[in-house]
Amino acid sequence: MDLDTGATAWMLMSASLVLLMTPGLAFFYGGMVRGKSVLNMMMMSFISIAVVVVVYVFWGWSMSYGSDVGGLFGNPFDQFGLAGTIWDDNGEFLIDGFGVPVVVGVAFQVTFAIITVALISGAIADRVKFGTWVAFTALWATVSYFPLAHMVWGGGLLSGLNENGVAALLFGWDAEAGAAVVSPIDFAGGTVVHINAGVAGLVLALIVGRRKGFAKEPMRPHNLPFVMLGAALLWFGWFGFNAGSAFTADGNAGLAWVNTTAATAAAIIGWLVTEKIRDGHATSLGAASGIVAGLVAITPAAGALRPVTSIILGVVAGVLCALAVGLKYKFNFDDSLDVVGVHLVGGLVGTIGIGFLAADGGLFLGDGVKLLVVQIVVALLALVFSGLVTAVIGFILKATMGWRVSEEAEVGGIDLAVHGETAYETLGGARVVTEVK
Repeated sequence: MDLDTGATAWMLMSASLVLLMTPGLAFFYGGMVRGKSVLNMMMMSFISIAVVVVVYVFWGWSMSYGSDVGGLFGNPFDQFGLAGTIWDDNGEFLIDGFGVPVVVGVAFQVTFAIITVALISGAIADRVKFGTWVAFTALWATVSYFPLAHMVWGGGLLSGLNENGVAALLFGWDAEAGAAVVSPIDFAGGTVVHINAGVAGLVLALIVGRRKGFAKEPMRPHNLPFVMLGAALLWFGWFGFNAGSAFTADGNAGLAWVNTTAATAAAIIGWLVTEKIRDGHATSLGAASGIVAGLVAITPAAGALRPVTSIILGVVAGVLCALAVGLKYKFNFDDSLDVVGVHLVGGLVGTIGIGFLAADGGLFLGDGVKLLVVQIVVALLALVFSGLVTAVIGFILKATMGWRVSEEAEVGGIDLAVHGETAYETLGGARVVTEVK
């Protein structure tokens, strides 16, 4: 296929937008923690970029999109180090079915892996060893993210393109179309990104344990403008995430853009109304959290809904996620920055909501329950897979490297204890600087 420069430019821009999301997440999470651990929180996002990019080049792309191994993952040695991915035998760039060089697809997909890993860090803020987190990023990306990406997007068991996959087993295989009769829909990562990261956050929060003073002393966000800035950067970058998942600059990309904006705006309203009724105040933290909840929910559905149904999905996500963030106090688990309440719940709302609201196949639009059943089964399987894999990694790291910093470091400030620096001079003990004349 000939090179399509317009589509290529679109995908390069989309990849850059998605990459921006992880620094945006660093601000979002950094503002939500206490001032004594803001640098550590932000570093957990930035080190996720560093580690995931390296492993993705070596085996991550191949495990996601290489030759199928039992429907579970791609062969890591098939395109190890991106061998055979960039150029053909004549030294020409390989072009995909959209007229875009395959290497641009690598650039786009690695940014999804980065942000998924970084999302998990919010569940274990303020209390974990930096080295253990670094090891976790490489291990979890390898045994959870890459396999699930293959299962959903790379032709594996959770894809509609696998004759032996879940969808085909449920409702049969259309030989003429080369796809399941009813194929699951995950436009940009409801299962691969948000359910995956949300379940991992829950499992790690349980393994690592609660922060000292959890539910007994205030642990308020130290910098709400940081939170708002982070939410703004996430929203901006998310257009690459969702509209970019059309893989070319066309009407589907435009639909995804409009649906993303509509759902996010509606989720803000849903969250703030819930806050006002429940707490008596509509807060800036609620608005920022509503933004993320709406973005999460519309991610898998951005290409499958209409703008009006996107608004419905957004309102539902805003309300349910606002209610869900309080569950950690009811069940006494310390999901520090609400990864479970926003990403797991929002990912489930979006993934399952497709079965109700999809323009083609949705229950509410008269197309029956088949798509809804497929979406529920795929969501549950993704949830179970990620939970089991994360538990194994989490317990292994707990037994070997250990997860928790010392009590002294946690109480006194993880930034100073682990990184030897503080975000604000007064937190490290103000140093007296003598002016030299």
